[in-house]
Amino acid sequence: MKDMSYVDELYIAPCVQGDLLEEEEIVPRKYEEARRAKVDKFYKALALFYFFCIWEFISYLNVRGGWFNPVFLPSPVTVVETAYEYLLNGTLVLHIGMSFYRMILGFLLGVAGALVVGIMIAMSRTWDNLLSPIINMVGPIPVFAFLPMFLIWFGIGEASKIALIAYATFVPMLIYIIGGIRETDPLLIRSAKSLGATSFQIFTKVILNSAMPKIFEGMKMSLALTFSALVVAEMMGASSGLGYIIVNAKNWFKMADMFLAATLIGLEYTLFYAFLTLVERRLFRWKMAGSSNAVEK
Repeated sequence: MKDMSYVDELYIAPCVQGDLLEEEEIVPRKYEEARRAKVDKFYKALALFYFFCIWEFISYLNVRGGWFNPVFLPSPVTVVETAYEYLLNGTLVLHIGMSFYRMILGFLLGVAGALVVGIMIAMSRTWDNLLSPIINMVGPIPVFAFLPMFLIWFGIGEASKIALIAYATFVPMLIYIIGGIRETDPLLIRSAKSLGATSFQIFTKVILNSAMPKIFEGMKMSLALTFSALVVAEMMGASSGLGYIIVNAKNWFKMADMFLAATLIGLEYTLFYAFLTLVERRLFRWKMAGSSNAVEK
């Protein structure tokens, strides 16, 4: 009996040691990935800082050298001063708030509409035959070509702006949703059926969960078109919003106002994109871990 236990100990010990070695390798790797993430954030912030420094330097050289009219290229300091003036008169928060309201509402409506239509097309051959030819015909048409029609159909109020933003989000999102659903592994569906899952359970627990990474990817990719539609919509018949600031500044040749609005639009896009990325990482940690481990410097 003692011999057997001794043999068992000799047999088990290397396995335990191997597990400890694997654990020792995993823990430092996590710390290394966290350190790399912090370093990457630092370099990104540094690159942005250098960008504004170069912009300020070029504006300064232009003022001293007289290469062209300094009004055409206001410095970052001038843009910040303009933002402070808008903040003092109480209109900066209003313009940012209205743009965010139109963007988020149009974006959510576009995603919701694409989700419904995408599920219909991906799950039903009949709906695919009915809707796909229409979408393939209308989809390639630039979104901004529909702006005059939307103004006539919905008026110059908020409805036309939100509808244009929603449509700009709908078209690219639809492609990602259909692709995500159709790329579901058939083996997962057959396994769920063999375990007695209903059709509704298969769709919600298997197909939809499998398509979610692709859906989030589509949300991030369509966000640029959402903001483009936002600016164009606010340039037509709006009395508030960042796009309105650009149009109004053009009429009065206020270049600092244009740069301010453009910078704020880029900042809003960056923050919302970062929010979607954060939610994506929280929901799909397995996907992010696999991609980060696969790419080595």
